Amino acid sequence: MKFIFEVHIREGCTAEQYADAWVRASELIQRAPGARGTTLHRKIGDPRTLIAIAYWDSKAERDAMEARPNPAVEAIIREASRYCDIRLIGEFEEPEWVVTPAPPATP
Repeated sequence: MKFIFEVHIREGCTAEQYADAWVRASELIQRAPGARGTTLHRKIGDPRTLIAIAYWDSKAERDAMEARPNPAVEAIIREASRYCDIRLIGEFEEPEWVVTPAPPATP
């Protein structure tokens, strides 16, 4: 399962400020059962827009983590809110199928 959101860095702030908070919060969140890692990506041509992805074994495990808030994580998130605005894109299951084109035939 993937939990995906978009991060817009505010004027006068930097993506690096947010990334520092992201790493600190992620290190704590990754201790939760079912957590499988996180990634943070800059948008090409717009370094003030980021996509954040958290990977989980299941939605139920992510929901369980959210149901038991960690005060340290909450404090980091409050701090990071000074740097950015966040928009939830959504929660996505692993794909039921993947389309992978065949490599081109060699002459």
